[in-house]
Amino acid sequence: MSTRHAPLLDAALVGAALLDLWVHVDGEDRLRLACGLLAALALTLRRHRPLPAFALTVPTALVSDVVFATMAALYTLSSLSRHCGLLACCALAFAVSDFMPWPWTDLEVDELHKTYSLLHLTYTLATAAAPVFLGQLVQARRELSLRLAEVSRAREHEQLLTAQAVLAKERAQLAREMHDVVSHQVSLIAVQAGALQVGSPDAEARAAGATIRRLSVQTLEELRHMVGVLRASGSRATELTPQPSLADLHQLIGASGIEAELKTDLPEKLPPAFQRAVYRTVQEALTNVRKHAPGATATIGIRHRDGTLETTVTNSAPTRPALALPGAHHGLAGLRQRAALLGGTVTSGPTSDGGYGLRLELPLSTAP
Repeated sequence: MSTRHAPLLDAALVGAALLDLWVHVDGEDRLRLACGLLAALALTLRRHRPLPAFALTVPTALVSDVVFATMAALYTLSSLSRHCGLLACCALAFAVSDFMPWPWTDLEVDELHKTYSLLHLTYTLATAAAPVFLGQLVQARRELSLRLAEVSRAREHEQLLTAQAVLAKERAQLAREMHDVVSHQVSLIAVQAGALQVGSPDAEARAAGATIRRLSVQTLEELRHMVGVLRASGSRATELTPQPSLADLHQLIGASGIEAELKTDLPEKLPPAFQRAVYRTVQEALTNVRKHAPGATATIGIRHRDGTLETTVTNSAPTRPALALPGAHHGLAGLRQRAALLGGTVTSGPTSDGGYGLRLELPLSTAP
């Protein structure tokens, strides 16, 4: 029974003991009445002091037929103790007290061998044994429940370890694929860009080759770090990449190859998670401009207004046709998920002048 209902049960047991006393004891018999009241009040101690509580209930079984309090105390002692010798002695004390007459001088030895005396003794022993057996059964059930809970926790832990092992295997396989396929292709791009940078007579082509080579090398470094993270299999806390901040925006814009204007109005101390969200939003927007709007210019605005951090990236209409490039359309979905974790939103759509706009809104009230 829960702790919340324990006082109600104790009150009910005390009430039942008092009712048993009222039925079996005359109000003018002060000795039996005092023993019965003592036994009823002793039931309030049965949870914390079960043995003293039982000892205080034995006199009422000795001097009267009031046995409910003694049986309740013996049951509680049996449900809390595993000492078989102690329980046997307590049950025997209860049986003797209930069987013997009061005062003991009224005992007639010649009548002990008679049938009704043997039946009375058998009934008394069964009455004393029943609370012990019932208490031991309840204790065994409680211990079994604890063992089952431990087994269940152990099984859940084992399932977690199995899932982690499967995840580690998948991560290791993914790391191998990334290293064997992506790294090889990006390395070839870097080599070809280096050759273009050195051997082309056109200055613009050499500049483009230098940019491509620099981006390829940066991609290889980040990819190498991610492969290391995947091979770590979650055994330790590892950042996927050196986490960027708003201080890296100028470098990001300069390496994008896009004519872009940056306008910022930010608080002095912005949480790192918010800085990363802004950085990744600008990075994704510039990537989309490079892929889908060649020749377009971009305007990046970051400001703090009414407790909200707003980041907007808009680009003009493209000046030349876009090349068909593969894409999984996960970029915007990832931005929306990142913003949702910070309590914000991401919206995007075409502008009236034929360009495109991306807007990130983050409530600073959720900042840690």
